[in-house]
Amino acid sequence: MTKKLEGKIAVITGATSGLALATAKLFASEGAFVYITGRRRENLDAAVKEIGANARGVQGDSANLKDLDKLFEVVRTEKGRIDILYASAGAAGFMPFGAITEKHFDDLFDLNVRGTLFTIQKALPLMSDGSSIIMTGSIAGVKGLENMGVYNASKAALRSSARTLTADLKSRKIRTNVISPGPIDTAAVANVPEEFKARMISTVPLGRMGRPEEIAKAALFLASDDSSFVTGIELFVDGGAAQI
Repeated sequence: MTKKLEGKIAVITGATSGLALATAKLFASEGAFVYITGRRRENLDAAVKEIGANARGVQGDSANLKDLDKLFEVVRTEKGRIDILYASAGAAGFMPFGAITEKHFDDLFDLNVRGTLFTIQKALPLMSDGSSIIMTGSIAGVKGLENMGVYNASKAALRSSARTLTADLKSRKIRTNVISPGPIDTAAVANVPEEFKARMISTVPLGRMGRPEEIAKAALFLASDDSSFVTGIELFVDGGAAQI
């Protein structure tokens, strides 16, 4: 059986854990060579080992433009092209209106928006015509999640940017799409109080949290030729949480 990403070169940022790591593992198993990034060398090396032979880790912070230059120089030198770019690096944060600080705003927008858009812009010279760009959004981009106004806005900005990229890159047939997860059971929520988890689950019509592998399968769809006529969309993988 032919693998869906046989011979493809993929770059996934912020892929040392959670959704992006699950995606990197699936992409590699489907035949892609995967470059992943992360800020901490120990976590990056562990993730590469978990993915297997078809992976290479490049240490760096997606909010740091010099680190992005280093990443793409490595890819250019070793492989010469990118077929799939999953700009996944991001962070969440809680702070209510009335208490928002400049640092809180700058930290979230620098990584979630500035980092994502410059990741894409710096990758474009290496991207093949007809390739695929994926960004990580969130149901927060369409929901007024309490105490998360800055984070919500950062994810809404990515949705808007996907529309513009779809128009700007149409001559090259590069597809740009956003995956927007709902509550997902990752290490990031491992220490969250059970009462808070229960409240999250109560908003999900399917009655449970999602699994990282379910996000990875959605990313595989958007990365592969299975979605060859799909661009500019926001694909919610949320158990219905943002749909009703």
